[in-house]
Amino acid sequence: MKKNIVIIEGDGIGPEVTRQSVRILQTIADRSGHEFNFIYCLMGAGAIDKTGNPLPDETNEACLNSDAILLGAIGHPKYDNDPSAKVRPEQGLLKLRKSLQLFANIRPINTYPSLHHLSPLKNKNLEGVDFLIYRELTGGIYFGKKELSEDGTKASDECVYTKAEIERVADLAFHFAQKPERRKKLTLIDKANVLETSRLWRKTVKEMAERYSDVKVDYMYVDNAAMQIMQNPKQFDVVLTENMFGDILSDKASVLSGSLGLLPSASVGKGIVLFEPIHGSYPQAAGKDIANPLGSILSAAMMLEYLGMNDEASLIREGVNWTLQNGFVTKDLDPVNFYFTSTIGELISDYVSGKIPGSVKKDNSELRKSTII
Repeated sequence: MKKNIVIIEGDGIGPEVTRQSVRILQTIADRSGHEFNFIYCLMGAGAIDKTGNPLPDETNEACLNSDAILLGAIGHPKYDNDPSAKVRPEQGLLKLRKSLQLFANIRPINTYPSLHHLSPLKNKNLEGVDFLIYRELTGGIYFGKKELSEDGTKASDECVYTKAEIERVADLAFHFAQKPERRKKLTLIDKANVLETSRLWRKTVKEMAERYSDVKVDYMYVDNAAMQIMQNPKQFDVVLTENMFGDILSDKASVLSGSLGLLPSASVGKGIVLFEPIHGSYPQAAGKDIANPLGSILSAAMMLEYLGMNDEASLIREGVNWTLQNGFVTKDLDPVNFYFTSTIGELISDYVSGKIPGSVKKDNSELRKSTII
């Protein structure tokens, strides 16, 4: 199978984690007889520095003509710390989402028994956690009209949703909730007691629920949801919410697994799909080979699944589980006995290539190399 995959390494730790995913994808291609044509493109702060544009036309065109996109991370402190900046790295990502009509972001939330000790929750609350957050991606306050008074003392951000925007992401969430492996439950998270947009979300989802009679629907205010995700995360199956709420809640849910660096995501729409870890660019760690690449690697697994390569995706996930079970983790998960970003990538690449370890040479573990297998 031949596929054209756009690689946008992005900013900060983006290049480091993405290179590990590409390494593993190439191993998968070599092992399974696939051909991946990796097309490297600019977006974000690096694109601004080189072209003045956070999303160069060449990048947008390449994405439109690709089979899938793998993104690292976007953002740089020199723009974050400058409120007067007219051009920002994040504008490139927002523009790309609009161009590709990526209206939904899907974020799976799972836990790993070997990492339960890193979560603030008790083990009994972490066992069996398995839910997905469907976040609307191209509407709401992030895309609304923004105004700042001339004297700089008053600002506003408009939040707008149409019924059609709600229906298309809700339809995806309902369909996923119907899958045999799911529990046939959908939770809409809103703030319908205060916000008019939330009232439209609730009204629309209630109407749609009549067409999905096999799916149980419940409704939860966002402030309560923030608490429930910590107190009883097992209650959730498929979560549906608007743009800003989904952004915040999915980042909060990352503590269930042990680290923000573990979570993948897919942004879907009417055609091309973009895959990326949910973490930011983490510039403090850039160039140090300490960032967690598993969110990116699991995003690559989601991409293979989307491309119809289910067995290959499962193999990558097995490799990720193997590293975690054997304690081969990055600094965010173990500040003392940690392994480098590149070492984790090398280990998983070795795993998927068929070099399955029979034993672990713990005496060599301090080398931080895959001579440990």
